[in-house]
Amino acid sequence: MKIIAIGRNYAAHIEELNNEKPDEPVIFTKPDTAILKNNAPFYYPDFSTDIHHEVEILLRVCKEGKSISPKFAHKYYDAIGLGIDFTARDLQSKAKEKRLPWALAKGFNGSAPISEFVPIEEFKDLKDLNFSLKVNDDVKQQGNTKLMLFSFDEIIVYISKFITLKQGDIIFTGTPEGVGPVQIGDMLEGFIEDKSFFKFDVK
Repeated sequence: MKIIAIGRNYAAHIEELNNEKPDEPVIFTKPDTAILKNNAPFYYPDFSTDIHHEVEILLRVCKEGKSISPKFAHKYYDAIGLGIDFTARDLQSKAKEKRLPWALAKGFNGSAPISEFVPIEEFKDLKDLNFSLKVNDDVKQQGNTKLMLFSFDEIIVYISKFITLKQGDIIFTGTPEGVGPVQIGDMLEGFIEDKSFFKFDVK
């Protein structure tokens, strides 16, 4: 199982970080040791003082595929979840300044809390999904999949040109605007529509 993530997939988030709008999906990865499940707490690491939350819709890959045709892309994911792409923004900024990879800023232990996955059949329209994040009961991020620059199917097609997708792989599909820092003592709760998908503490 691997984790593949999409950066810069919502225009407003691109603007808030003063990034350039991409012509094709921006890809990065996280190791499986980044995953937190079952609402386990996130322990703030001692190597950063600026950890940011980035809430994202997740896709679960259901079968192996490479160089997938657009007309078949929808057959390669069978469930949706919700997760946080925690980012050590200070480490990322330092790496960017030196034009170095920022893998550590995204891939550190516990940087990918994920919810349980729900079959796609239970959602009315995958192209119009509302999702949000509350920090201490205050809404910090709100998004809708219709605002994605690259759709779920387009993401599947693009990744599979370069990386073979396998059953059980998880794809983070990008975050909307509103990213910001978390602190020890915070409680994070994520929603798809009105249903809570995860709720955990920062310790």
